[in-house]
Amino acid sequence: MIKIIQNEAMYQNYLARIDEIFDAEQGTQEGDELELLVTLVKLYEQENFQLPTLDPIEAIKIRLEDLGLKNKDLEPIMGDQGNISKILKGKRSLTVDMIRGLSEKLCLPVEVLIGKSDKEIA
Repeated sequence: MIKIIQNEAMYQNYLARIDEIFDAEQGTQEGDELELLVTLVKLYEQENFQLPTLDPIEAIKIRLEDLGLKNKDLEPIMGDQGNISKILKGKRSLTVDMIRGLSEKLCLPVEVLIGKSDKEIA
């Protein structure tokens, strides 16, 4: 019987079961079980694990490195090198258009990019 996750052991058991039935087809008994387990695991994680807030500027820098891109590759989105430098140093804020473009180019969620940078000058 599937119940609300109440401890780490149940959580780990549900994760193991999800792994076992991961390829279950929707509409089947295992597919329904998978959907329920995933929902319960998400709920447990939301209640028990705090994800650190990611600084938007750090997220951009990390993603550039991950993708093997240079600051110059952001010029079509953020303007010239001077502007890019000011933004990456936290001296200038991202605009809405920049956030949209960076989200698309770097595959970063918009929510990450609209977060307030620790380095931003008020």
